[in-house]
Amino acid sequence: MKRIFLISLSTLGFAFLGIEANAQSWPAKPIRAIVGFPAGGIVDVLTRAVCDQLSPRLRQPIIVENRTGAGGNIATAFVAKSDPDGHTLLAHSAAHTIAPSLQPNLSYDPARDFSAVVPLGVTPNVLVVSPVRGFKTVRDLVAAAKAKPGLLTFASAGVGSGTHLSAERFRVSAGIELIHVPFRGTPEMITEVMAGRIDFFVGPVGIVLPQVQGGQLLALAVNSPKRAAALPNVPTMSEAGLENAEYPNWFGIFLPARTSRDIVNRLHDETLNALREPTVESRIATLGIDPLVMSPADFDEYVCQSRDRHERHPGEGRRHQAKLRLESIGQNLR
Repeated sequence: MKRIFLISLSTLGFAFLGIEANAQSWPAKPIRAIVGFPAGGIVDVLTRAVCDQLSPRLRQPIIVENRTGAGGNIATAFVAKSDPDGHTLLAHSAAHTIAPSLQPNLSYDPARDFSAVVPLGVTPNVLVVSPVRGFKTVRDLVAAAKAKPGLLTFASAGVGSGTHLSAERFRVSAGIELIHVPFRGTPEMITEVMAGRIDFFVGPVGIVLPQVQGGQLLALAVNSPKRAAALPNVPTMSEAGLENAEYPNWFGIFLPARTSRDIVNRLHDETLNALREPTVESRIATLGIDPLVMSPADFDEYVCQSRDRHERHPGEGRRHQAKLRLESIGQNLR
């Protein structure tokens, strides 16, 4: 019995040594950064900017892969099942925490199956329309929607995406009925809204700023507590007369839940250093993203609280599931 006990201790010791060695030697091969949204969207652009500076710090290539569909859920499920060795990470947005309230049969849990590593920042979203539609203010848009219930359309980057939930929060606050038209990414919906074929969408400031500045899009309101620095003349939703319409969008990096804390902590520290690089700071500024600094533990707690809050929110919760599942089917047929 004593011999067996000693062997067990020895085996356990080798296991701990193996974990420590893996953590110390990480990364031992190229890293895959999985993004659930198409190239050109804000999550993709932000991830590539950070990874360009993170790669030389980790002395390994970081390959950004776009696994699109289902509002980021396809990419998230893929990373949840990946080896927890630190070589596959997920770059996501606030949509990460809304998924359970929209799709109760998910194969993963955003809090239980992931280690939150580091937030990359937070940005307000802005409601934009084409000038040809004739809407000058939020009140104009709301009045038109009430005059023709269920006829006005809004675009999003997919069911459950930040652009979708931002528009839903606006819809619930305004008390109007709209038609949701999901796309596979931001570039397509910008084109459709500029052409006037879709009435509006609510998207990240930085993604539509060139079109707003060029006059192809008209910004009606931002959904943050204060005005966006990049659009100082655009009112907040509250200033435009709508309460409880705020939905700022955050971005962050995640690893599978069983990843070594040493790896989580190192990736957190190196990502913070990458975010402080002048080129990254400049790029983030052009995207209208503000810093959001948290430790991995604090970010984990933030994710848990966000998930629980969304499940309780009447405008985003389970009473919309049947409608959202139908929309998801429509998206998959596009």
